[in-house]
Amino acid sequence: MDISDRPKVALIAGPTASGKSALAVATAQAHDGVVINADSAQVYADLRIVTARPSEDEEADVPHILFGHVDAADTGYSAARWASEARTAIDTVLGQGKLPILVGGTGLYLRTLIEGIAPVPEIPADLRAAVRALPVGEAHAALTREDPAAAARLSANDTTRVARALEVVRATGRTLSDWQAAPSGGIGDRIDLRAAILLPDRDWLFDRIDARTTMMLDDGAIDEVAALLARPDLPTDAPIRRTIGVPEIAALLAGTTDRAATADALRLVTRRYAKRQYTWFRNQPPPAWHRLTDTTHLQQLATILQ
Repeated sequence: MDISDRPKVALIAGPTASGKSALAVATAQAHDGVVINADSAQVYADLRIVTARPSEDEEADVPHILFGHVDAADTGYSAARWASEARTAIDTVLGQGKLPILVGGTGLYLRTLIEGIAPVPEIPADLRAAVRALPVGEAHAALTREDPAAAARLSANDTTRVARALEVVRATGRTLSDWQAAPSGGIGDRIDLRAAILLPDRDWLFDRIDARTTMMLDDGAIDEVAALLARPDLPTDAPIRRTIGVPEIAALLAGTTDRAATADALRLVTRRYAKRQYTWFRNQPPPAWHRLTDTTHLQQLATILQ
């Protein structure tokens, strides 16, 4: 299919606090669009304030999809599951004659949706449990025998990735890199993706992060985390526990730090995360994704969408 015949999909990406959500709303208003979340933290229902999800007023202004639809106790949510939901959402929005507008800062989500994912079969639960029970040194030694290339590439202390590589080769007889060489399910070849990456001045971005941190703590983030951690059904390994803001506020609630130190810690961890995102979005996406560095985002995006 020639790209001119493909349906148009907008993408607004970039680091946290770069103004993606507001731009998405403005773009949806200007182009009869629907905003589709592409941020791994904002899928969870329990932390609207901590994850800087769009406000109820913003969500009321234009349709929003895949925001706050996953319960915090769900430990199985993944990039593959999000990509499947996003494909369905995009098709639904296109079927309504509207513009799908993906917005978020999770590069893995976007890459999975656009390029696809390795079709690794489900790992048997007993095999996974046995591999994950191994001390990491023993697991890495086993990986050296069974997938030498992966063992050479991975740190011997990288518990998660070593276990993943080992369980895949044991369950399927093929290495993880072999599976990853043939991704499936990507939509990049069937849509006309108009992508804009927001890369504002870093000092401006850090000032926004600092201001947002203060606002979050003033506007209920502490109570939000307290309610989350009070849930008796929240697993100890729930991914949401690692969301930026949760460990820092949990320390405050436990009495091991004070509010000022919590704010400083939250500013620091958010700045570090923004730096990683900034580097990824500057270097990893294809050149055709427009890098926007000034403040005329809406005007530039309108040009990109023409």
